[in-house]
Amino acid sequence: MSDQPELPMNKIMLLICFYLGTLLPLMAQFRASDQGIKIGVLPTGPYNAITDVAGVLVGHHTLIVNESVRTGVTVIKPHEGNVFQSKVPAAVFVGNGFGKLTGSTQVEELGNIEAPIALTNTLNVGLVVDAMVQYTLSEPGNEDVRSVNTVVGETNDGWLNDIRNPAVQAQHLNMALTKASSGKVKEGNVGAGTGTICFGFKGGIGTASRLLPETLGGFTVGVLVQTNFGGVLSIDGAPVGEELGKYYLADHLLESADGSCMIVVATDAPLDTRNLKRLASRALFGLARTGGIASNGSGDYVIAFSTAEESRISYQNRQIKQPPVLSNNSISPLFMAVIEATEEAIINSLLAATSMQGFKGREVEALPLEQVIPILKKYHVIEE
Repeated sequence: MSDQPELPMNKIMLLICFYLGTLLPLMAQFRASDQGIKIGVLPTGPYNAITDVAGVLVGHHTLIVNESVRTGVTVIKPHEGNVFQSKVPAAVFVGNGFGKLTGSTQVEELGNIEAPIALTNTLNVGLVVDAMVQYTLSEPGNEDVRSVNTVVGETNDGWLNDIRNPAVQAQHLNMALTKASSGKVKEGNVGAGTGTICFGFKGGIGTASRLLPETLGGFTVGVLVQTNFGGVLSIDGAPVGEELGKYYLADHLLESADGSCMIVVATDAPLDTRNLKRLASRALFGLARTGGIASNGSGDYVIAFSTAEESRISYQNRQIKQPPVLSNNSISPLFMAVIEATEEAIINSLLAATSMQGFKGREVEALPLEQVIPILKKYHVIEE
């Protein structure tokens, strides 16, 4: 007979639910390539992720507590060094401005990013901004810094998450920054994508990359998305949403296509801010190819940056600098790369996500692969 006190059954069930709620959302279903879905014509990088752009790091912190908290934070670091001291050229493109993207006006004015990019939920943006400022000020070498521009984006996860109770705290951003790494990127119900919904199914974080042939510069384009928007789902041209009978304005089954999509684009091509903005604008074409419509209440933003070392801006160097930049005539292949990578990243966010129950017992089902695969075969996206 054990001398240890027995836990009441309700506490045992609570613990089981907590651990299942913590672990199951992190178990990826699949990626597009796992199912034989080949989007576009360009090859992918080794990880088919934004981290295929050398130096780029991604970190998540996921918050799943009881039934009410389903949220988190995701960070993208352009390089391993001090971003404030070695800024990267960048641009922002606004597809539909129903959202909160802090720091965008300074990026528009100066054409660079000086801190890691962060994604979270709508009502946690202010706290994450403050935490990122404190992180940047505390970095060695920044002791005399008196102004920091932080780029923090969001989507609204208030259906599955008790968004009025701001769960993300400064330590969670710091954990995501500490965990930021290269290589494989977790997708689906993680970080800022923990509580999101896409096309009426569970959305989340997704990523993909494309490589240009050496004859076109051998550059890499990587994309990371936080999906929380609606429309009529299409996978590589197959009308999946229509076939499933679940799409915007389908007998009012999905009355709203509102939400948001944050898209982060990285490339090692030496682009200036003008051509980075052109590149960012093409990412919205990839969103459109998945069936997204950028509805009235959708905040659809693209942040694009270049990691090319020769294009970085040193905080200490006040001398005239004229870095080499890719010409206009050479940028069209990058446009195609970002369209393909964005499309696949969005599809990966859906395929990697798992069904989730959250705030007030609400449930959002994952994309039903057992129904989707036959549809993709029907339209020859996947060969028999």
